Amino acid sequence: MSTKARILEVAAALVAQSPDGDVSTRAVCEAAGVGAPALYRHFGDKEGLLSAVVDHGFDQYLAAKRERTPGTDPVRDLRDGWDTHTDFALRNPNLYRLMNSPAMRTPPAAALESHRILTEDLRRAAEQGKLRLAPELAAQMIMSANVGVCLMLVSRPATFDDRTLSRRVRDAVHTAVFVPEVMADTSPGTGTAGSGSAGTATSGAATSGKSTAGTGEAPVPATATRLGALLRQTPSPAFTPAESALLGEWLDRLSNTAPEQR
Repeated sequence: MSTKARILEVAAALVAQSPDGDVSTRAVCEAAGVGAPALYRHFGDKEGLLSAVVDHGFDQYLAAKRERTPGTDPVRDLRDGWDTHTDFALRNPNLYRLMNSPAMRTPPAAALESHRILTEDLRRAAEQGKLRLAPELAAQMIMSANVGVCLMLVSRPATFDDRTLSRRVRDAVHTAVFVPEVMADTSPGTGTAGSGSAGTATSGAATSGKSTAGTGEAPVPATATRLGALLRQTPSPAFTPAESALLGEWLDRLSNTAPEQR
């Protein structure tokens, strides 16, 4: 193992074992059996070292996601992705807090990759008529909620002690971003998320002029979301690039209009 790898491995272990998640460069050097000049040569300073620990943490988190083959049901993938995220946070509380610390001024490339994977799953859901918001806005809502609930679970466990909290927040956020039929199909005892008759009903609601599932909600946002996703996947030769961009902007506005503005 190289000196740099040894320092990084020791630093990650000390972060995990620390009562408050903080480590000193002196402690890292002593545990790794190296002098301070070696640490500074490879990482620059303490912030550089912790940034490398964060990158290492994101690589651990993304390992399974990178190897995953997307399933036919993006809703199931998204539910599983939320639960995997929460499980990682609970197993690595100090590392997770560091990964999401405001002290990390530059977001690691792996954090952007994680957001991209989430957005791609949401685009697949939009193409199937299962999303009521533009994928980009839905990704921001899901990521901020997932990170927020995880930070509460690992930072204030005495207060946030309900084992069902993450699942409840997940379902609340998914209710806001998916069409009603999808959430009805994910209720206990109704089968696999987003599959079966509900998937067909969703598609039908997204392409008809009727209200959605008897809720009185017009299907325009879901229809606009699906059309926008399909046009981005397969641009129409009937439009110039500029026209396609303008149409995409209009469809996103329809998708993301707040309920009270409709």
